[in-house]
Amino acid sequence: MILVTGGAGFIGSNFILDWFAQHGEPLVNLDKLTYAGNVRSLASLAGDERHLFVRGDIGDAGAVRALLTEHRPRAIVNFAAETHVDRSIHGPAAFIETNVVGTFSLLECVRDWWSELPPGERQAFRFLHVSTDEVYGSLGPDDPAFSETTPFAPNSPYAASKASSDHVVRAYHHTYGLPTLTTNCSNNYGPRQFPEKLIPLMIVNALGGKPLPVYGDGRNVRDWLYVGDHCSAIRAVLERGRPGETYNVGGSAEMANIDVVHTLCDLVNAARPGLACERLITYVTDRPGHDRRYAIDASRIRREIGWTPSETFESGMRRTVDWYMTNGEWLRSVETAEYRRWVDLHYDASR
Repeated sequence: MILVTGGAGFIGSNFILDWFAQHGEPLVNLDKLTYAGNVRSLASLAGDERHLFVRGDIGDAGAVRALLTEHRPRAIVNFAAETHVDRSIHGPAAFIETNVVGTFSLLECVRDWWSELPPGERQAFRFLHVSTDEVYGSLGPDDPAFSETTPFAPNSPYAASKASSDHVVRAYHHTYGLPTLTTNCSNNYGPRQFPEKLIPLMIVNALGGKPLPVYGDGRNVRDWLYVGDHCSAIRAVLERGRPGETYNVGGSAEMANIDVVHTLCDLVNAARPGLACERLITYVTDRPGHDRRYAIDASRIRREIGWTPSETFESGMRRTVDWYMTNGEWLRSVETAEYRRWVDLHYDASR
């Protein structure tokens, strides 16, 4: 079996659902259930004995040790993290606590447990740490894409916290021999994403006839990766990656934010004629330190692991819009009063 941390979040829940679609191997899902964790995302696994959900924190050393001792996972996939740049700007402490201190605590527990395993189990074990392209900083319009050797230059508290955790993971491999793997992915989108990020926020607001808030001039560029493709990349790295290595995962879909919004409007308009979503686009004050461009060079994972994305940006976006339009109950479960206050505060066009 494997241990997944943060498995009730966006990428983690998609990974677990895809895992069971591809494998029969059981897993333990450890999740703290912060605002972005939602057990409804895993409702289809209710009663499935392969999935054991445990509510807990990666920083709780006692709980982590107990899970390792009881279940003896052959691998750990660490999704547990605070992930939203805007929230890190307004409340960085939680990002340092979870992403840096929490990852360190998890690694310490794993190292102590792993060092006592029989030689065969110790050699076969893997610790896969899921990270982000934001650790590399920002690119100019003509700069080459981020590679695994690009120096870290994080520009937000979120990016700095993930860069720190990446360094700690690397150190645990080189100092202690812990067989770690790290993936740095580009911007994910797809089903079950909490609607504070660009794509789900635009879909939810468009369907509700609310303003579509776009930061600055809307020309910030991101490389977009469908979450199902990201999950397949993680499975491939877990199976075939070389311990101690880092693998960039990208969707080969660079696009400006405003063009993403127009694409979404076209898809929603086609499904709901008469909405005319473009009239809802509203430019709002840019966030502090907003990185201008990200792009991923994913040639290593393609060359060494044999992975490439299956979805185009167009096909992935179509699947994403369809999911949000047919899962109103899930949306209602996350659109709390706190969520609405947060959106109003951070995307107020009058500021």
